[in-house]
Amino acid sequence: MRANTLIMIILAGVFGVLAVVLVNMWLASQRSAMAEANGVQRDTVVVAAVPLKFGDTLTSDKLREIAWPAGAVPTGAFKTTKDALAGEGVKQALQTIGTNEPVLATKITGPGQRATLSAVLGEGMKAVSIRVNDVLGVAGFVFPGDRVDILLTRTVRDNEGTDKSFVDVLLQSMKVLAVDQVADESKDSPTVVKAVTVEASTKDAQKLTLAAGAGQLSLALRQAAASKGETTGRVTLSDLTGETPDDVAKRQAELDKQAAAAAERKRADDRIAGLTQAVERVGSKLDDLSKVKPAPAVASEPQVQEVVKYVQPEPPARATIGVFRGIKLETYDVPRQK
Repeated sequence: MRANTLIMIILAGVFGVLAVVLVNMWLASQRSAMAEANGVQRDTVVVAAVPLKFGDTLTSDKLREIAWPAGAVPTGAFKTTKDALAGEGVKQALQTIGTNEPVLATKITGPGQRATLSAVLGEGMKAVSIRVNDVLGVAGFVFPGDRVDILLTRTVRDNEGTDKSFVDVLLQSMKVLAVDQVADESKDSPTVVKAVTVEASTKDAQKLTLAAGAGQLSLALRQAAASKGETTGRVTLSDLTGETPDDVAKRQAELDKQAAAAAERKRADDRIAGLTQAVERVGSKLDDLSKVKPAPAVASEPQVQEVVKYVQPEPPARATIGVFRGIKLETYDVPRQK
């Protein structure tokens, strides 16, 4: 490429940029002139003259005043630099403030107040830290200002002695205040951290503290604009294999059937073992009896037996005979014939 051609390209670029700047300045002046011509009331608002990060000290050279429509002044804005810096002690930025962005009271500390988490917390909210690692902390891609869901993984033992693992969504859309000891929302480089601090209500802070000892906590990063909660359910190991409740019930019924059969076999074995032991005990007793010698017989005295004999009595010598004569009975005493 020739030198003349290169020079012409550079000049064309410079003139193009200069033209764009001049056009923007002219349009700005025209908008200001039109606003004044229409009788719009103007006010002033303090904005950042340079980019401010978390913890930066506010000074007069970092702030400036610009014109602002009187009816559109943001809530918490300062009209003059003196008002923004009023009070004893310095003020610091609580979050990133871009150039020409209005400086609001919620984005800076009070007079003499340090830029700490206590100054960032909302009304009635608490800061709670969660221990994480390179995996549970979403590989270090969670930064201050992000929204996360907190998951709780637990393993419990049922009545049958079987361990069952499951995951619940403990809390949703929790605001991250700091990662490790960094609360600067302008931080944009991924870093593996050991702790994440979130903003929570008193009840949610109690849940997090209890859950930290009940199982393992992990984070799920939410979309920046997704602040609303969603309906969730418990996930168990059966959900990982795609089994339906009917499949789980059938498998459990089969396991119960096998357990019942095993129990029946055990009872039968116990009965057989009991009978075997009883037979062994009887055999041992018979062996003991066979080893005992019989006692010698002792002659007994002869016993006298009594004999009872029946004797026929002698018949009487005389007998009485009755004879009817007509209707009259006559008796005669006569000797008995032998």
